[in-house]
Amino acid sequence: MPAGPDAAPAPAPSGVAGRRALYLGAGVVLLALNLRPALVAVSPLVGTIRDDSGMSAAATSLLTALPLLCFGLLAPVAPRLGRRLGMERSLLGTMALICGGTALRLLDSTVALFAGTLVIGAGIAVANVLLPGLIKRDFPARAGLMTGLYSMSLFGGAALAAGVTVPVQQAAGLNWRATLACWGGLAVLALVCWLPQTRTRTRVSGAAAHAATHPVRGLWRDPLAWQVTGYMGLQSLNYYAAAAWLPTMLTDAGMSAGDAGWMLSFSSLLGITGSFLAPVVVGRRLRAGVLAAVGALLCAAGFLGVLVTPASGAYLWMVLLGLGQGAAISLALLFIVQRAPDARHAAQLSSMAQCFGYVLAAAGPAVLGAVHDLSGSWTVPLAVLLALLLPQIAAGWCAARPRQVAGR
Repeated sequence: MPAGPDAAPAPAPSGVAGRRALYLGAGVVLLALNLRPALVAVSPLVGTIRDDSGMSAAATSLLTALPLLCFGLLAPVAPRLGRRLGMERSLLGTMALICGGTALRLLDSTVALFAGTLVIGAGIAVANVLLPGLIKRDFPARAGLMTGLYSMSLFGGAALAAGVTVPVQQAAGLNWRATLACWGGLAVLALVCWLPQTRTRTRVSGAAAHAATHPVRGLWRDPLAWQVTGYMGLQSLNYYAAAAWLPTMLTDAGMSAGDAGWMLSFSSLLGITGSFLAPVVVGRRLRAGVLAAVGALLCAAGFLGVLVTPASGAYLWMVLLGLGQGAAISLALLFIVQRAPDARHAAQLSSMAQCFGYVLAAAGPAVLGAVHDLSGSWTVPLAVLLALLLPQIAAGWCAARPRQVAGR
């Protein structure tokens, strides 16, 4: 078993180089840009959707929670699809699902709205799992850089959707269904650009090709796999619970709804910086475990600021939260790549971590809201988020140790 993250990967997959690497890297960035906008774009339009469709608050909450449940519950399916169809064709299929789900939401039907959201969630769930495995297979020597670009694209897509959805609607005079459908254009672009990848596959040895068709066994009994999974789950809970309630916390503190929404977008923009820098500096300036602790401490400072002076220091708190949360998601993805000895293990570990992580994240906003209702203030919910950063630091420290998961 290799001794650390910088040890040589399994000899079969040597990765890609030259122009092929450039095209493939651009394709990964385009795919990643599509993994949040079609879902995040719903949030700025929630009020309009409720007024037009007559949906209840509970139904609207379900609309935003469904994708996270898809991410978690469908994650175990993704490695099987990757083995059966190949990563390239499977990833092409994910963009087709996002395009199809976006088109489905154009229909004047609440059922179509939910069905389209489920289809989009299914496509994103598979891509979430397979992309770390693709990075492990095709960019073994540049895993940190590619993970940084990947996670930066995730945050960038989310920030773009949060920031421009309403301005696009107002400028073009579109209804909310057509506005949501606009994000399908980005998925069509990714699908067209990714299509050539289905004709070119990374060459591997016969033994590696045979192994790639078989699932990894024993991973769920591996302590390191659970440490990676724990870190993924806790940072996902931190991010999605905070994203769901931060605007409300700020409006309750006297900030206007528009300014509170902008603060969330501003935090996502800072997340782009944190998500790119974290995997790039790991091993050069800071150890991964130290960086995991630094990211959690930045989040802690942001939560404490929201607790003490939410409105007056909002920009500073959003900077701290954006950098901390961006670093955390990048490290969670990097741990999946580094702790796996090959692409097959990376896909299976990604499935395990995201299955647990996103199911936990889907429950986070509801639990935080219930704690707020019981306590009557945001003090206890913020204290809960602060307390959960301690096991996140512990999981990150353990997952950062230079080892690789078992399983065969």
